[in-house]
Amino acid sequence: MRGGLTTAGTLRGRVCLVTGGASGIGLQLVRGLAESGARVHVCDLSPVRDHDISTQLAACSVRFSLLDVTDRLGLEKWVRDVHESEGQIDVLVHNAAFVRWTDVERMPVQEAELHMRTGYDALVHLVSTALPLMRAQGHGHVVAVGSSVGRLFVAGPSAAYAATKAAIEAYTEILRMELADSGVAVTLVRPGVVRGTDFFRRHVPSTRMPRIADLLPATTPKAVADATVRAITDRRARVDVPRYLPLMYRLYALAPGSVRKLTALGGRAQGDYTHGTELT
Repeated sequence: MRGGLTTAGTLRGRVCLVTGGASGIGLQLVRGLAESGARVHVCDLSPVRDHDISTQLAACSVRFSLLDVTDRLGLEKWVRDVHESEGQIDVLVHNAAFVRWTDVERMPVQEAELHMRTGYDALVHLVSTALPLMRAQGHGHVVAVGSSVGRLFVAGPSAAYAATKAAIEAYTEILRMELADSGVAVTLVRPGVVRGTDFFRRHVPSTRMPRIADLLPATTPKAVADATVRAITDRRARVDVPRYLPLMYRLYALAPGSVRKLTALGGRAQGDYTHGTELT
């Protein structure tokens, strides 16, 4: 971990919950919150693989729990237990996701459902448990990790994954409107192509990406995490990384057919998105 972990920052003393925080964007986000002085509680199906990183995080008020977010009772108990032990919940980040990219006809129904249960359903359960606690204390912040594929419907991504991210976006946007005068902020994070994580190493072949992905800047877990931490401290509504994504959304809204043809030019991606490190 470059530079180690510090305890100075605008989130000093805040209690943050992060799902899916053992690797990739989630792990970098845990690191960023801890460096900003937050007390971070993390749940994931798997522990952090790097022992040294796990030890450093544990020394900086980061507490890990092994938990499947599709276990509703277990998830709700985790939230309540953290609140009971800490006396507050200031930030809730839902980053957990199930990933399998394949065509609709080849996707088992159970796995299509698991996408939604992990991404959307777990978000609903988290909010229903944490929101009353945040309202009672008069403040809080809900952060949901969506994706650019929840806005840009082009060939390549899994329909189940894109549908889950679109559902997360719709839920988050309306939740923000409902909470406008409550003191509870809501942030939607929409990453584009993120290099160097298990997303491409284990789950998604690079060839599932359109050729245009090779020609546009990709991002890193650290860049997404840093932008998310800034959005939490600034109480921003949305985070799009890389920064060209809002332009792509506008173009797609105006001419979806043209954007689909543009992304289809040249066939499938030829780049290797597995390279890069999660912790730099």
